Amino acid sequence: MAKKAKKKKHDEHIDESWLVPYADILTLLLAVFIILFASSSVDQEKLERMSAVFNQVFDGGTSFLEQPSPVQSPNAESDQTPQQAQQNSAYLKDQQELAEIKDSVDNFIAVNEMEGQFATAMTDEGLLVTIRDSIMFDPGKATIKPEYVPVAKELADVLESDPARNIVITGHTDNVPAGPDFSSNFELSGVRAINFLNILLMSNSKLDPTNFSFKGYGEYRAIAPNDTTEGRAKNRRVEVLILPLVEEDGSAAKKTQ
Repeated sequence: MAKKAKKKKHDEHIDESWLVPYADILTLLLAVFIILFASSSVDQEKLERMSAVFNQVFDGGTSFLEQPSPVQSPNAESDQTPQQAQQNSAYLKDQQELAEIKDSVDNFIAVNEMEGQFATAMTDEGLLVTIRDSIMFDPGKATIKPEYVPVAKELADVLESDPARNIVITGHTDNVPAGPDFSSNFELSGVRAINFLNILLMSNSKLDPTNFSFKGYGEYRAIAPNDTTEGRAKNRRVEVLILPLVEEDGSAAKKTQ
């Protein structure tokens, strides 16, 4: 006689207690993704509020959310104080005025067809006008050639501005000895700067001498190698540096000594 099959016992109930920590993990992962998304967004205020909430949830402590966001808010200008905004505006306006002076000098160069002898550039220090000294001085001499005096006078009119700006005239030479008239290239470059400065001041009575200064560096601020004719020609130059009125931090620029 066939034996009756024994009835299997009902499967025991599966323990699902692991689902609770698993759900917690998923929640935390979602929170992390939200945090990462918020960190990449531009609203710093919302990010700081979220940081405070999550710090409370995780029992306080220093969170990476408390570090400043590496992404600068596009509303940074609106976060500036009125004083900072005013300083920034003054600096930008001054830079624009320097750019307009550069345009005037560039036009002066073009009209006189002297692109090979003059050059302009905006630098960290201000507007720099470079003049090859070979067009103004004979070798080893510091007297401006008579035919270029009218050119210097025209440049003096371009340098006039309101308010007046500080201007530094700097002389440079190559490494060839100065010659019998000067004891060194320092002296030669300095006298050339002084003579050019005097021509500017005598050409325009509206230029205030107290806003001008001069320097002579001899051969020690070379911009090209002195071992070629072309390099030495580049190093023999007079530079006119027109200084800004406003520093980048919004403060007034210091007057030259």
